[in-house]
Amino acid sequence: MKMMRYIHKIAILIVFLCYTVETYSQTTENAFSSGEKLIYVVSYSIGVKADLAEVVFEVKEVKMKGSDTYHINAVAQTYTSFNWFFILRNEYSSWLRKEDLKPVYAESNIREGSYRKSANMTYDWDKKIVNTWWKNLKIGTDNYRTLNLTDDSFDGLALFFNLRNTPLEEVKDGFSGYIELVLDDKVKRLEYKFLGREEKTISKVGKFNTLKFSCQLTTSVDESFEDGSEFYLWLSDDENKIPIYLESPIRIGSVKARIKKYSNLKHPINKK
Repeated sequence: MKMMRYIHKIAILIVFLCYTVETYSQTTENAFSSGEKLIYVVSYSIGVKADLAEVVFEVKEVKMKGSDTYHINAVAQTYTSFNWFFILRNEYSSWLRKEDLKPVYAESNIREGSYRKSANMTYDWDKKIVNTWWKNLKIGTDNYRTLNLTDDSFDGLALFFNLRNTPLEEVKDGFSGYIELVLDDKVKRLEYKFLGREEKTISKVGKFNTLKFSCQLTTSVDESFEDGSEFYLWLSDDENKIPIYLESPIRIGSVKARIKKYSNLKHPINKK
């Protein structure tokens, strides 16, 4: 059961894959467009590696709360061959205003074995607050919280797609800092550091030119990651800046995520 909880941890980390890029900077052209689809494979290693789960990101254009938005959807689920052991199916969504990529609403639905949880966030950028709600569907208790925002504190998916707009020329030696992540009941900080450019080979996909980063958790996110632990990720070294690979140590073994397939990218990808 612990091993499957690790899958959930890394599924969440994939949603935050681009957090090791500097606070987002709007450009005249987005790094993504409607129709983009990214698929990742999640594996667990302790002597032997096993592919256990998959995470899929998709982008669509829709109306939400009177605004033209990008609907960003991410689904993480275990492969059917492991369903006899543990079923995981988590879904995350965020709606970003097309005019400035600020989120107007976000929601998540979690299914992990017998555990069920639903949550949502409603943003008010005039007041710089976000109203959150979450509920353990087994216990049935509603929880509410109002959190203060800065211009750069978003939910995971909103951060992911905003940070992809960071200009490549800003990513250079000495590039480091922190980002703010809005959760149900608090805002967390993660520190990041650019480690350099590197070629990364992904089995059955190809060889990519990438930007390598380390990201350090400054506070405990949950029981699987210790204070001070780092995870590493590689982003494509091009205008898409899509996550290519992620590796995270855990208390027993390591969890990794790799790109499996991508489609409808807005820009050419830097692949050999």
